[in-house]
Formats: sequence, structure tokens, C-alpha cells
Amino acid sequence: MNDPEEPTPDLADSLYVELRRLAVDQMRREPRGHTLQATALVHEAWLRLGEGEPNERGQFLARAATTMRHVLVDHARRTRSLKRGGDNVRVPLEAVEAIGGDDAPDLLALDDALRDLERLDPRAHRIVELRFFGGFEVATIAELLDVGERTVKREWSTARLWLLDRLQRESTDG
Repeated sequence: MNDPEEPTPDLADSLYVELRRLAVDQMRREPRGHTLQATALVHEAWLRLGEGEPNERGQFLARAATTMRHVLVDHARRTRSLKRGGDNVRVPLEAVEAIGGDDAPDLLALDDALRDLERLDPRAHRIVELRFFGGFEVATIAELLDVGERTVKREWSTARLWLLDRLQRESTDG
């Protein structure tokens, strides 16, 4: 008989498939030649998630998407420190969703901007994480955050404009 704390094999398999999809989506935004593979990203995120999984699948996947972002940022920091300053190209957020390969955004600049957004507006920050990094649809985000879809759309739009402005200012200042 299965331990109630342990996910069933079918549940674990389906969660792994979803985590792998999230990882592949996030890795598409990374520069070519990135040394971290999607499978390694899933495994590292799984280890960091640790105990206390949320009861709902959507909450778990949302937390996993955030954790994967942190794994990628930590990896970028380690890589940049090895390069002693790095030579990443900064790209506006509006272009980030459509790009991949060599034109990937400066993940560290984006992470810094997201941390500032979190201090200014925690819900908008969470919406960006869920939409951009988690790939969640507006309806799912609204359900997870217990707000209306119009609120999610409005805050997503406002947050994107704020982040775009912030990243553009950094790229001209830096």
C-alpha cells in the first residue's frame, strides 16, 4: 500500500512530464551552448522544492516554475563569475518571449528587475513568474491567485511595461 505522503507512480510520472515541459520552455530562453540541460534543471528544482509540497497540482507547478527560475539565475551567476563580468547582451522584455538561442536576455538583469518588482507589487511579480516562467494561462493564474482574469491581464500588462522600461534603462546606462 502506498504511503499517503508519497505521490502515486502515475501522479509522479505526470508531474515529471509537466516539470520537464516547464524546464524545456525555460531552457529555450537561454543562450545556445548553455551548460545546464533541461533534465538537470528538473532534478535540481525537484531537490530544492524539498518538503511541504502544496496539495494542488497547479500550486506545485507554479512553485516549481519559480524554483527553476532560481536555479537558472544561480547558474548564470556562477557562469558570470567565472567569466569575470561576463558579456551578456541585454534584450528588452517585449522581445524575450519571441527569442531564443544567442539573443537570450540577460537573466541576471531580469532577475534584479523582478526582485524590485516584487518589493513594489508582490502580486504583479507573481503574475510575471507564473505567466513568463511557468507558461500558465491567464485563467489558471487567476484561479491560483484567487483574482479575476481581468485583474491578471491588467497587472500582466502593467508589469511587462514596467520591466521593459527598467531593462531598457539598464541597457542604456550599463
